[in-house]
Amino acid sequence: MTRHFGVFQFKADITQEQIYACFEALVDLQNKIPGLQSVEHGPYQSDEGLNDGFTHGFIMTFDSPEARDAYLPHPDHLKVVDLIQPKLERLVVFDFNL
Repeated sequence: MTRHFGVFQFKADITQEQIYACFEALVDLQNKIPGLQSVEHGPYQSDEGLNDGFTHGFIMTFDSPEARDAYLPHPDHLKVVDLIQPKLERLVVFDFNL
């Protein structure tokens, strides 16, 4: 199993409705990408204060590293990248295998 997670800092002028649409599109990839088991997401919610300005995060679980590798260039994933990336100030993505 492979985990693919990221954190986003949306630009200041991005609305909650736009953020919702971004994550709706990300979650919908479960229906389009073979081997993508789940997508979880949410806003930062801690008093710890170690988010370094990142406001939202997501975690994807894939069947295997190969399924994750197939997801990266998948046309439906690239459409979501085109939707989300222009709305971001910064992002970090990190993968690991279980």
